[in-house]
Amino acid sequence: MHASTPQIHATARTFAQRLSSTRRGARLARLLAVERLTAWNISPRVIERAEHVVAELAANAALHGRVQGRDFLLALSLDDAADTLRVAVSDMRGERRPAIPLERGLDHESGRGLLLVGALADRWGTEPRPPSGKTVWAELACPSSGQPSPARRP
Repeated sequence: MHASTPQIHATARTFAQRLSSTRRGARLARLLAVERLTAWNISPRVIERAEHVVAELAANAALHGRVQGRDFLLALSLDDAADTLRVAVSDMRGERRPAIPLERGLDHESGRGLLLVGALADRWGTEPRPPSGKTVWAELACPSSGQPSPARRP
């Protein structure tokens, strides 16, 4: 006779979408993120924070990470076991890493949006995305996200 070990089944939900490296693509990234997080039954307060983070990271990818004819990638992942939402935006400009916001003054023209990301996210950073790109990511605490909302009926 065997004693079975109880298994904890963590729910991980993911969403990924390629978008054009334009202002319109950045705006669409924000709208898609809000729609997906709402469907995942995330708290409105977390959605609001995530919306600002996605808006900033997507705008940066469209403005600073743009390579003609290449898209950027928005990826969302929710790890229910860790109560963590991860927002990641990847582009093709690996040589253009974001500057650490503390190195810039408040009157500097760029970099202020990353101060906002730093304030809204629990953690954020960058990592290489081979062969030549980069990913900028942010993690937000997302306690008790619940189950996905049921499908809407007409």
